[in-house]
Amino acid sequence: MQTQQQAQQLVEPSALLRSWRSKRRLSQMELALEVGVSPRHLSFVETGRARPSAELLLALAARLDMPLRERNHLLLAHGHAPRYSQQPLQAQDMQPVRAALQRLLDAHQPYPGVVLDRHWNVVLANRAALDLTALLPPELRAAPPQPQPLNIMRASLHPQGMARFTSNFADWGGYLVEALHRAVLESGDAELLALEREVSAYPNVQALPAAAAPAAPALLVPCQLELPIGRLSLFTTLTSFGTPRDVTLQELCVELFYPADDETERLLRG
Repeated sequence: MQTQQQAQQLVEPSALLRSWRSKRRLSQMELALEVGVSPRHLSFVETGRARPSAELLLALAARLDMPLRERNHLLLAHGHAPRYSQQPLQAQDMQPVRAALQRLLDAHQPYPGVVLDRHWNVVLANRAALDLTALLPPELRAAPPQPQPLNIMRASLHPQGMARFTSNFADWGGYLVEALHRAVLESGDAELLALEREVSAYPNVQALPAAAAPAAPALLVPCQLELPIGRLSLFTTLTSFGTPRDVTLQELCVELFYPADDETERLLRG
C-alpha cells in the first residue's frame, strides 16, 4: 500500500507550494514580496517553469510556517535533499530527549501527564495518566510501549471511552473536535483526516452541534469526570519543543493536566 509520504512525493512540486500558500491565505504577490523575490519568479516556480534553489524553498517554507516534515517533502519534490532529520523516539540518539520528557511527566505526579505525537497518540505517560486508562475498554486502552498506542482523541470522544464519564461533554468534546479539525486544516495530514472522520461518526460527537452553549463563558474549558473515586475537574496545558531541528521532535507535544478545583486536588493527592 502506498504510504502518505510516497503519495506526497508524487504530487507536482508546484502543487505543494500553491497548496500551502492557499492554506496561509497569501497571494503570490504577498508571498514574493515578503520573501524578497519577484512575483514573476515565484509564478515561474509555482508553474514549474523555474527550478528553485533549496535556499529559496526553505525561505518560502519558513514564511508559510510549514512543518519540518512538509519542508522535507517540498525539497524532495524539487529534487533537493531533505534538510531535517527524522529519528524515532526510541532511537539511541533520542535517549536524552526520552529521559527528559519522562522526568517532566514523573515530576508532574500526582497529576496526569502524557507526551503526544502528531496524530494525538500517547508515546509516553506518567503513572497518574496510565491509571486513568484502566477505565477504558480493552480496544481503547493500548498504551506505550505497545505498537498501537492509545489515541487521546479516540479515547476521549468514543462513547465507550472517557466520554461516558465526562459530565460536560458538550463543552469538552466540542473543544477536542475543534482542536482536531484545526490540526487537520493546518497540516493536511491524511491520517489526521481519517481520525477526524472516524470520531465525527460517533453518535455522541454527531450530537454536539445541537448542544446548548453555556450560559456564561468560563476562562478555561475543564474536563469534568464523574469517576468511582469522585468528581475530577481538570484543565490542560500543551507544550512543544522550541527551535527543533528534527521532524519527530517538532511533532511531539506534552499535555499536562492540572486540578481545576480544591476537591480535584484532594482526590488526586489522596
